[in-house]
Amino acid sequence: MGAFFSVASTKSDKRERDGVSPNEACKRQRMSPTVDEESPRLIPNLPDELSLQIIARLPRICYLNVRMVSKKWKSTIMSLELYKLRKELGTTEEWLYLLIKVGENNLVWHALDPRSKIWQRVPNMPNFADEEEHRKGSSRLWMWNMVEGIRIAEVIRGFLGRKDAFDEMPYCGCAIGAVDGCLYVLGGFSKASTMRCVWRFDPIQSTWSKVTPMSTGRAYSKTGILNNKLYVVGGVSQGHAGLVPLQSAEVFDPSTDTWSHVPSMPFSRAQVLPSAFLADMLKPIATGLTSYMGRLCVPQSLYSWPFFVDVGGEIYDPDTNSWIEMPAGMGEGWPARQAGTKLSVVVDDELYAFDPSNAMDSGRIKVYDRGEDAWKVVIGKVPIYDSADSESPYLLAGFHGKLHVITKDANHDIAVLQAGLRNNLGYSPSLSTLSQSTLHESPELASESDAAVVWRVVACRDFGQAELVSCQVIDI
Repeated sequence: MGAFFSVASTKSDKRERDGVSPNEACKRQRMSPTVDEESPRLIPNLPDELSLQIIARLPRICYLNVRMVSKKWKSTIMSLELYKLRKELGTTEEWLYLLIKVGENNLVWHALDPRSKIWQRVPNMPNFADEEEHRKGSSRLWMWNMVEGIRIAEVIRGFLGRKDAFDEMPYCGCAIGAVDGCLYVLGGFSKASTMRCVWRFDPIQSTWSKVTPMSTGRAYSKTGILNNKLYVVGGVSQGHAGLVPLQSAEVFDPSTDTWSHVPSMPFSRAQVLPSAFLADMLKPIATGLTSYMGRLCVPQSLYSWPFFVDVGGEIYDPDTNSWIEMPAGMGEGWPARQAGTKLSVVVDDELYAFDPSNAMDSGRIKVYDRGEDAWKVVIGKVPIYDSADSESPYLLAGFHGKLHVITKDANHDIAVLQAGLRNNLGYSPSLSTLSQSTLHESPELASESDAAVVWRVVACRDFGQAELVSCQVIDI
């Protein structure tokens, strides 16, 4: 016992001779890298279970910095356990992922945190594809068939006359989807061939990876989410005589990394044309897709470029694994964007679409009234500026329970605009109140609802001469 105190006293005396107090020595020991590496805890003196609870409550934008605290913090920030806990706590956040075209042939992703208004550059998509997916044939013939056949004529307009344009932009015509917290890029063109490949971006790991390819090469297909599965329908594929529209559909299950067959769209309206000549000349295509009320709603058109004729649409019911004809008012009144395409978004179980109103710098928001099977104006004026040279002058998105329009502002910056109702308490959760009380078709009444609508700039950024391509919202 005496020997023990003697040793302790000797050590204490040595520290005092060195000019280091016992308290300072303990502090240095706690801060020493050796001790920190040996410590199994995320936060000293706290159990990891409690530390994880704290980290899960931090805004996701903070993870960019706190992951640099240590290797253990980095592994925690990139762990599935953390994001599972965020779901349980209700602390998940919706971020907007925006795909833009920069220059002539460069597709770039950016992520926006709407709360902090901070943009992040997403790692570039892989710029290669499997050679076995390239099919032989005349690329120039395929390019002219595309101009003959579908809305991508607007895209190709700028490429015609440019040598090897499709070789330089392998994801031209790709489809975009988001499911199970990940972003998906499907098909498109590479070396003028339609592709089967599918790439997945994991925001947690911040990496791209290749998943099981589709059964059919597709470009300009449509995607939708039902029951946490990714559906892809229509588009065009390479045939013996060039590109042909597709009626087929398939579904991807991210939990098993497998694709399954879905019955092809019947295109029943295309089969009742009055003459064989029209049936041969007008070809059916899917011009949009929205997951609405637990089913896939696919508006359709008949085309013979540059003529497009709306022919309603069809609805896929996963419970019966079958297609039924879309209600007449829904299909025939679905607002078209350009060259027959139809863009829409669901917010608070309400189906919205943008009606360009015959002018590139003007437009209205319509909502679908299920009870009356009709589209009705809910916002008579949307602040969209002239973008005649752009393939996609605007995009629609729904997050934080509100309708958003992504477009360019008067300074040509890309802006994310949020639509809300003006009242003494601020903004309402959505436009559902307005859509129930002031729905109308009369342009004269549009100003009445416009007086109640407030457009708020969520974020804007100068991306140079970039053009909008697509967007998705991911909640993690």
